[in-house]
Amino acid sequence: MEKETIRIGAVVSEFHYDITMMMLERAKEHAEFLGAKITKVVKVPGVFDMGLAIKKLLERKDIDGVVTLGAVIEGETEHDEIVMQHAARKIADLAIEYGKPVSLGISGPGMTRLQAEERIERAKSAVEAVVKMCKRLKEI
Repeated sequence: MEKETIRIGAVVSEFHYDITMMMLERAKEHAEFLGAKITKVVKVPGVFDMGLAIKKLLERKDIDGVVTLGAVIEGETEHDEIVMQHAARKIADLAIEYGKPVSLGISGPGMTRLQAEERIERAKSAVEAVVKMCKRLKEI
């Protein structure tokens, strides 16, 4: 019996594009390494805008889970904290609503641009979380 490939959707913030596109490349490479595949990528303006795109991907029968990729860098106000809190809560709610894993591959808040660059590799952990959850949910 052939093993089914886990099909992952990715929602990627265009804000801090140079960082998030590198995160996407790492995510794609790591998915392949794990025997999974990122089959659909949706780019959104910013992390705050991810909810609707995540929902649309979760509605698809050809998507097993979603990885979110973004960088929320600290500014002069507490805007980064509000954006991150909203996104994290919505991501958790959507995963529960649709019964599919959605990983939090968004770095921040409270980090500098340099810290965001240092965290690009963490996109791999977000992919790994989706793959592990897909496998474990099939066992239940």
